Amino acid sequence: VAKDLGLQLRELSDRGMRIQNKGRTQYLALHGKTGHLVTAQRIDREQLCLLVEKCVLRCELIVEGEM
Repeated sequence: VAKDLGLQLRELSDRGMRIQNKGRTQYLALHGKTGHLVTAQRIDREQLCLLVEKCVLRCELIVEGEM
């Protein structure tokens, strides 16, 4: 994520960057030392998308301050 946005790793925490998932469960997280998007916990496709053929997990990247 840091690389895609053209930011240094240090800037991730300086800008208050965080991942926000829709719903209560936090499935994805931003690794502070690498800047990678990682799974925060096990993702159960059958539980999330029981009756849907195409399963999509949506999230938002929140960045404070100007880019």
